[in-house]
Amino acid sequence: MLSFFRNLSKSKVGTWIIALVGIGILAGFALGDISNFGTGKLGFGMNSSTLAKVGSREISEREMNDAMQRRLQMVRQQNPDADYATIVRDFDPLLDQLINERAVLAFADKYGFLISKRLVDAEISQLPGTKGLNGEFSEQAYRQFLSQQQLTDATVRELVSANLLQRLMLTPVATDVRIPVGIATPYASMLMEAREGDAAIVPVTAFSAGLKPTDADLQAFYSANRARYMIPEQRVLRIARLGPAQVAGIVPSDQEIAAYYNSNQAQFAAKETRSLSQVVVPDQATANAIAARAKAGATLAAAAAPAGANAAVTSLPNQSRQAYASVAGNKPAAAAFAATSGAVVGPVQSDFGWVVVKVDSVNAQSGKTLAQARSDIAARLTDAKRKTALGDLYNRIQNGIDDGQNFVEAAGQAKLPVETTPLIMADGRSRANPPFRLPPDLAPVLKTGFDIAASDPPEIVALPGNAGFAMVSPAEVVAAAPAPLATIRDVVAKQWVDQQAMTRARRLADTISAKASGGMSLADAVKQAGASLPPIVPVAARRIQLAEQGAKVRPPVRLLFTLAEGRSKSVADDEGRGYFVVKVKKIIPGNALLSPALIGQMRKELGQAASQDYAQQFVAAIRADLKVKRNEKAIQAEKQRIASAGS
Repeated sequence: MLSFFRNLSKSKVGTWIIALVGIGILAGFALGDISNFGTGKLGFGMNSSTLAKVGSREISEREMNDAMQRRLQMVRQQNPDADYATIVRDFDPLLDQLINERAVLAFADKYGFLISKRLVDAEISQLPGTKGLNGEFSEQAYRQFLSQQQLTDATVRELVSANLLQRLMLTPVATDVRIPVGIATPYASMLMEAREGDAAIVPVTAFSAGLKPTDADLQAFYSANRARYMIPEQRVLRIARLGPAQVAGIVPSDQEIAAYYNSNQAQFAAKETRSLSQVVVPDQATANAIAARAKAGATLAAAAAPAGANAAVTSLPNQSRQAYASVAGNKPAAAAFAATSGAVVGPVQSDFGWVVVKVDSVNAQSGKTLAQARSDIAARLTDAKRKTALGDLYNRIQNGIDDGQNFVEAAGQAKLPVETTPLIMADGRSRANPPFRLPPDLAPVLKTGFDIAASDPPEIVALPGNAGFAMVSPAEVVAAAPAPLATIRDVVAKQWVDQQAMTRARRLADTISAKASGGMSLADAVKQAGASLPPIVPVAARRIQLAEQGAKVRPPVRLLFTLAEGRSKSVADDEGRGYFVVKVKKIIPGNALLSPALIGQMRKELGQAASQDYAQQFVAAIRADLKVKRNEKAIQAEKQRIASAGS
């Protein structure tokens, strides 16, 4: 709602400070990491690779590149085809955020605002992905987290320190901002303002009849709008699959099956697992009492209950003897696996205390003979041998490509069937053959086929779902160009007619608007226009509807709130169907005193906006105090390099 007033007054709040209360530390990872660099200086005391400097803190080309990489990874989660050209507009905001981060760190350096290692450790232990299976911080999980995020421990510590400093310094500045009722009331009253008016509709269809472009008209329109008719780059791709079909004849021999069986006797031998319940107590007397009650017919939980919290019952389902021994010790395991189902065993002394265990159930599995296990072994060996054979085939083909073989030679030597697509675009569709669609499982092949040049060696791409691989190479490349006019003449003609009709509709709408603003009623202005138009329609709304509906507000309603009483103006329909002419007949001021809840809501939203502004101004003051230095030449060079990386 408050954004409506900001747009109305055209004020620019600027970029929100990344470290306001509630921002997670992971948001900082998108901004890049922090490092120290060499000592070679350029110009005003910065390295040649330094983009900006705040105090002793620098922002390097590498850091900016890392920040843009992370931004690209985020964007690709929504748009897999995004590249650096897609996000080049994010370069300046990201750099400004990095400068703000460094400014806060440099400010803390200057005035001795230190963050302890213990506090940083506590924050790191709360990061997602740093906990083990027990829910506690795990050094191994932390190392995996660093690897996945392509970060170092030093980088994370710098980021955590920066985030803590931002929270600790900006929180007192940017929170609990209270807006007086007297300031919020006029804003709330403005939202309650109501307006009434009339709207005339000037449809484009009223001007389309009789419009027939000449060849010269079409050629001129086509030339002026060539970008509108661009056909993306098209390619013919040659594809050779390396998958299950190429290794389908590979099966294990009888000797291999027998050898596998003999080498893995433990897998096929008889097995027994048991589901157990146990209780462990520190002294024998308590254990004797629990065992006696359990053997008398009580459940183990009921038997252990009199011993209190020190006698908790643990359920251990499907335990092998070895597994249970690792939990309770060898003696309890031997006794438990010697007893019958339903028996209560113990107490038995272990390294952890006195154990009473009940055998809840026994699951015995008989072993398998070679004949019984044959099908399972054959399937397992077949899968392994075919994977190995497919890997060997892949390596042979790749070695041939590395030695200079082209697509035809590599596919022929490996006897691979070759598929050739029609001319297709990067989305897999074909203009020449509309029914054609490249199968979805070849999506990685399609991307690679459009990434490599026609002169590049073929590439082998992994297919999804363990479907093997595919070798791909462009056979023909047709550069992006406008579609020939002859092939889209009807489309161009329709668009020419639409544009001419819209131009005429706009002229008539402007004429009606000028007359209505001069004191004439909108209805009379329409009559004098001499055109057959739909009837005048009333328009009425409250300003709060614009704030609540945002982009859903229709153009005539939005225009109603930009004009003075008695004034008129035209606006295009947002779906290109013509023009509206709106005249304001009545403005009814709002009175927020009749709606105290709205005043309270406005105070809250103004307070939130003021908090953001205070934080921004505080960081701006820090930057001014530390005198931020920017290496504009290096910044522009890095921006250009990143932009060109996506082209």
